[in-house]
Amino acid sequence: MEKIYDVIIIGGGPAGLSAALYAGRARLDVLMIEKMTEGGQIATTNEIENYPGGLEEDSGPALSLRMKAQAKKFGAAMVRENVVEVDLEGDVKVVKTDTNTYKAKSIIAATGAKPRLLDVPGEKELTGMGVSYCATCDGAFFADLPVFVIGGGDSAVEEALFLTRYAKKVTIIHRRDSLKAAKYLQDQAIDHPKIDFIWNSAVKEIKGKFEVKSMTIKNLITNETTEIEASEEDGTFGIFVFVGLVPLSELFEGKLDMDGGYIITNENMETNIKGVYAAGDIRAKTLRQVVTAAADGAIAATQVDKYLNGH
Repeated sequence: MEKIYDVIIIGGGPAGLSAALYAGRARLDVLMIEKMTEGGQIATTNEIENYPGGLEEDSGPALSLRMKAQAKKFGAAMVRENVVEVDLEGDVKVVKTDTNTYKAKSIIAATGAKPRLLDVPGEKELTGMGVSYCATCDGAFFADLPVFVIGGGDSAVEEALFLTRYAKKVTIIHRRDSLKAAKYLQDQAIDHPKIDFIWNSAVKEIKGKFEVKSMTIKNLITNETTEIEASEEDGTFGIFVFVGLVPLSELFEGKLDMDGGYIITNENMETNIKGVYAAGDIRAKTLRQVVTAAADGAIAATQVDKYLNGH
């Protein structure tokens, strides 16, 4: 007989892993599908300081591994495949990956979000050759070199502080005249001897071949443009981009109600289709953090259990 899971969880970040844990503990037949490394965005984060009860100096990858092990302990099956299509109608939902087709009585969408691009000339061509979206992944490549961090929110400032371990100088470029990050992060950055700021400015072009050689920035108040060039001594510099997120919701376009690409749910994580739930950064919500993603996953799995077992 063709296997039909109780629930398929699409995405293996904190929301998906939390949902897998709670569904597994409820003795549901669970499959979690993740196309990359489990953990989602936290798998590329050096420190997790705001997760309640987190270990001191805990890293995102370490927390992800513990979450994964915990979910597997309670029987959650996991595969690393890329989901290419979903059919959410009817009592049995269908999930197609690039290698297999799976069926389930319910679905939890936990596909998360990805870093927003600057969308300027040279960015895509130099991604991985000086332009990065992950300080933890690429910071060490810029030991004793200058780096520029684009953005002013929590992620930008946290990663700028992390990059001071490697870079000889870190410059934060922000569109406004003050940071949006939490006050304690602002204070750390402003007081740090290695961190400087360029305010009211945006990157307009990145130049180089096989490595970054220069960057054009524009002052949004005066409209003056400035070209920042790598010194002869350094030869290059790093550009780390943290300007927000884009929801990874393409699979569900035209199938689930959305707001700006984010899936709309109620407080029980229910979407407009019966038996389909959404959790984590993919949801329309006010706060996207590990703690809220984990909470979403727990609620979604609990509601799946009620949906399937009528209690």
